[in-house]
Amino acid sequence: MSVVSGETQELQPPILSYVKDLPNLCSLAGLVCTTLAIYYSILGVYYAAMIGMIWAVAFDWADGMIARRMKGRTANDQTFGVQLDSLIDIVNYGVAPAVLLLSYGNFDPLFLPGAFIILAASAIRLSYFNTFGLSSGSNYTGLALDSNNIIIVFIFLFEAFFSTGVFTIILYLSCLMLAALNVSQIKTPKLNGNPVNVYILAFYTLGITGIYGWKLL
Repeated sequence: MSVVSGETQELQPPILSYVKDLPNLCSLAGLVCTTLAIYYSILGVYYAAMIGMIWAVAFDWADGMIARRMKGRTANDQTFGVQLDSLIDIVNYGVAPAVLLLSYGNFDPLFLPGAFIILAASAIRLSYFNTFGLSSGSNYTGLALDSNNIIIVFIFLFEAFFSTGVFTIILYLSCLMLAALNVSQIKTPKLNGNPVNVYILAFYTLGITGIYGWKLL
């Protein structure tokens, strides 16, 4: 405790003291994956970007699962973790898809509105969730943002079947549709709280990594 101007104030913990918290480390590991996804999107190495995007989801799910099972976390630990996870979600599921779309469109100004819509929908969706939480127990209002990456990496599996021009349109429309679903009133189940879904995502992540890793050879 310290005394400042006659008032007793509680000492604040150092900022980096929260980095040692395992769920937060998982969140940051997901951010590393997203950083690589953005980097490879800019370079045009899209298969590598897909691997980064799906692993970002895997680490995002892992941090929540670990946080729910950990004992002894303080209220401050939990509050900080929620804020960190939410901020990283904007990068994982807003910035990364937006940069991917811009890069695939050769950074043509025509793709700027799409990139903005993706980012705006992500910010609005997260702000709404942070304010109101889940709807009717275990459902989200609007499509959960992690679904964006899960669906985009699946769509990219079919890139080779289309010309670049056609697939660019498919990607653009898909991103706009996902953004619309993110801020819609549809109710979607909370998938990452179910152990079965965790195993499904694990297999999906490994499968996607294997397929895109093979494509990179």
